[in-house]
Amino acid sequence: MPEEHRLDEQIVSQVAQSRLSEELDGAEKIDVDVQTDLLKMFQGQADGVSVAGRGLVMRGIRVQDIKLQTDSVAINPLSVLFGQIELNQPVNTSARVVLTEVDINHALTSEFVRSKMPNFELNVDGEIVGLQPQEIQIHLIDGGKMAFTGKVLLTEKGKARTVGFTAQVCPRTEHKPIMLESFNCTQGEGISLEVVVALMQKVKELVNLPYFEFDDVVLRVKKMEVQKSSMTLLVDARVTQIPATEGNF
Repeated sequence: MPEEHRLDEQIVSQVAQSRLSEELDGAEKIDVDVQTDLLKMFQGQADGVSVAGRGLVMRGIRVQDIKLQTDSVAINPLSVLFGQIELNQPVNTSARVVLTEVDINHALTSEFVRSKMPNFELNVDGEIVGLQPQEIQIHLIDGGKMAFTGKVLLTEKGKARTVGFTAQVCPRTEHKPIMLESFNCTQGEGISLEVVVALMQKVKELVNLPYFEFDDVVLRVKKMEVQKSSMTLLVDARVTQIPATEGNF
């Protein structure tokens, strides 16, 4: 009966919402809707899961708004009894995520994000030149563009020095990749043209990747919509496993 089916969904959704809230460092609002029934639940199945949240915080990263929908989910029902959720099959997810400029810049200083920042090794005329990000700030400006300011540690011919820079880019759309409009050095002795060319080639390779992989999650950014002080991302993700959390038995 529809009423009973909806009651099943409400019970499971409340449990899932409570569980997700425990994983977060904070949340202004969160709603979880699990599309399932008791029989499917005991079989470790759900037709899908939707999440809508505002002000979610995890690992020092704050999301202003998020709307997420998965396809069918298959989990090991026994794993739930031991405080851990194990996926029997990967889960495909689509999401709309809104980030503010303030929250992005705060995230860029977090230990988690800094640990994920790549250190570039550039081949410049047969010699390896290293670039390590030191400080980065993003500015979401009028005209749907992004500007960056920051410092990198440049290691060239065994010597390291700090170089400040500014850059401006046009974000990814459904039809165009990220486009670099300008790049300028603001501190230090600057960067040689050969290093700039090698860096631009490396950046081009990265932004043209079909997806990005972080631990057990594969992400693909379909579209970036930039407004002054905020950015909206349309993202597809494939989750192969849900990380174990502290306190699990």
